[in-house]
Amino acid sequence: MKIFSWNVNGIRAVIKKGELQNFIKFHQPDVLCLQETKAKQGQAEIDLPDYEEFWNDADRPGYSGTAIFVKNNIIKSIAEPPASHSEHQNSHSGLDPESSNLRDQYGDLTREGRITTLEFDKFFLVTVYTPNSKGDLSRLDIRQKWDAAFLKYLNELHQTKPVIFCGDLNVAHREIDLANPKQNVGKHGFTDQERAGFQAYLDAGYTDIYRDIHGDLPNQYTWWSHWARARERNIGWRIDYFLVSTDIYMDISAAGIHPKQQGSDHCPISITLGEK
Repeated sequence: MKIFSWNVNGIRAVIKKGELQNFIKFHQPDVLCLQETKAKQGQAEIDLPDYEEFWNDADRPGYSGTAIFVKNNIIKSIAEPPASHSEHQNSHSGLDPESSNLRDQYGDLTREGRITTLEFDKFFLVTVYTPNSKGDLSRLDIRQKWDAAFLKYLNELHQTKPVIFCGDLNVAHREIDLANPKQNVGKHGFTDQERAGFQAYLDAGYTDIYRDIHGDLPNQYTWWSHWARARERNIGWRIDYFLVSTDIYMDISAAGIHPKQQGSDHCPISITLGEK
C-alpha cells in the first residue's frame, strides 16, 4: 500500500493547474492524504471514480481543511468505525470541539478541519494540518496546546491499534531540516517550543520514518517560500512528515519526498507498507 501526503494549499487551484490529475496519474497512490484543501467537498471539480473521498472542512469558507482519498479496492479493508466516530461512516475529525483551550482571537482550532482519521483493519491513519504559530508568534501559545492535545488524541487511538499520522506539522524538527537554521532560530516553525512539541511525538514512541530510513541525508525539504527563487535554489524546510507507532514500524518498507511535483508550495511525501 502506497500512502501519500500533500499540502496542496488550495485543492481547486491545484486541479485548475492540472497538477493533481498529473500527480495521481503518475504515482497512482492507494491512499492520498491532503491538507489545506481550502474547499468543501463538492466545490472541487475533479472526477476520481477510482477513489472514495473523506473530507473534513473548516467552518470558515476557503480556509484550512483536510481530506483522505482511498482507492476503491482498498476501501473493503476499512473496519467498521467505533461508535464514537462521527462525521462520516469511516472517518472522524479528532479533537473535541468543546475544548475551550483551543480557541483564540483567530478562531477555534477544532472547527478548522485540521484532522481527518480513517480506521483500517490493522491501523489508524491520521492526516493533520497543524496550526501555524504566525510570523509574530501570536499563535505560539495555542500551538503548544494543540501539540499536547493532538498527541493525547493519537495516544488514545493507539490504545486500540497502531497509528500512522502524516501531514504539514509546520515545524522543522532539527537544523538539518531547513536550509538556513541559524537565521531562523526562534522564528515561527523553528522555535524551541515547536521543536519540543515535535520531540514529544518521538518521546511518546512515534518514529519520523523518513529520517529513520534515510538518516541525516541533507537538503531534503518539503516546503519552499515563493520569494527569491527559493524552490529553484532548494532553500527550503522539511515540515511535512509521516510518523508511525512502534507496532507498525517494521511494516514500512520505503519513505520518499517528491520535490519535482509542482502545484503547491509544498511537495508530496510518501511511505510504502509491505513489500520488503
